[in-house]
Parts: sequence; structure tokens; C-alpha cells
Amino acid sequence: MSGGAIVMMLIAILVVWGGLALAILQLRRHPDPGPTPEDEETPPAP
Repeated sequence: MSGGAIVMMLIAILVVWGGLALAILQLRRHPDPGPTPEDEETPPAP
């Protein structure tokens, strides 16, 4: 494998795992509030 290919592979790995880490941190700081009482009262669509 050439040096350029290794560099590109490392950049791709950093982008993917870095994006995952940032998404996890964002969800830990601002968790999904879940359904509201209004959402629970509406009947499901047929």
C-alpha cells in the first residue's frame, strides 16, 4: 500500500470515528426528550 493510500485511509477513519464520537457527545449533552403527553394521547393511524 502506498503512503498516499495510508494517509487517505487514516483520514477516512478519523472522519468516521470522530463523527460518531461527536454524535455521542451531542446526545449525552442534549438527550432526546421522548414523547410528550400529547403524543401519547393521539390514537395510532390505521
